[in-house]
Amino acid sequence: MRDATIAIVNYQTPQLTRLCLRSLRKFTDLARVRVIVIDNSSKDESLDYLRSLDWIELVERPIPEGETPPESHANALDVALKMADTPYFFVMHTDTIMVHDHWLDYLIAAIKKSDNIAGVGSWKMEIESPLKTFGQKIETFVREKILRRHSRRHHRHYLRSHGALYRTSALKENTSGFCDCDTAGKSAHMNLQRAGFGMVFLPVRELNHYMRHLNHATMILNPEISGRNTGTPEARKRIQKQLNDIGFKKILSDDTLDRA
Repeated sequence: MRDATIAIVNYQTPQLTRLCLRSLRKFTDLARVRVIVIDNSSKDESLDYLRSLDWIELVERPIPEGETPPESHANALDVALKMADTPYFFVMHTDTIMVHDHWLDYLIAAIKKSDNIAGVGSWKMEIESPLKTFGQKIETFVREKILRRHSRRHHRHYLRSHGALYRTSALKENTSGFCDCDTAGKSAHMNLQRAGFGMVFLPVRELNHYMRHLNHATMILNPEISGRNTGTPEARKRIQKQLNDIGFKKILSDDTLDRA
């Protein structure tokens, strides 16, 4: 039996989708996983690319009129969840890039530390500067110890869908899935906690050893699509460095990774 079902939602990011899936193929034993890609009515070359792959299960999902982008993403994940027949269910974005052969082993080992753990992942996969981290600690200390106000910072956090591993049975039995009139993964996280399960935030530096979340990388790989607050030269330089660090050009040029 395979270990995990991997759910990826695609919408009109041709180059990023190619980089994501080729990195996944490069660093994943396909005998251990079921890869389900849900396309949200892209109608572009990214869909043509997905149709060419024989190692994924492609679901072409029509978008109902009036459905918002966040709802589309969450509903697409729910399509994959209904199909999942493996012990673990892994959700990831097309801007999450695998960089290590043992990424799945790392996540499974983390979730198996206790039968009570239902999910592992992160709130953000960005390493904050020591100065910013120090400032947040001072802010929390002042708020809680001096002003006697309880900080809600941690309680707002949940395992985000850019890269999280769940116990499939826990998700199906204790939540209504990822679309529940909220951000994908938030209500599922809270419902699992209310059911008594542990939800574990893994150290970002450890996670980055196995995968990278290249937030807003679309503006480099697909410049016709621009994200909010990502167009500054500084942001472009930062994202370009992240792409260079993972050797994105070599992965994108290796079309042998498209074959099972």
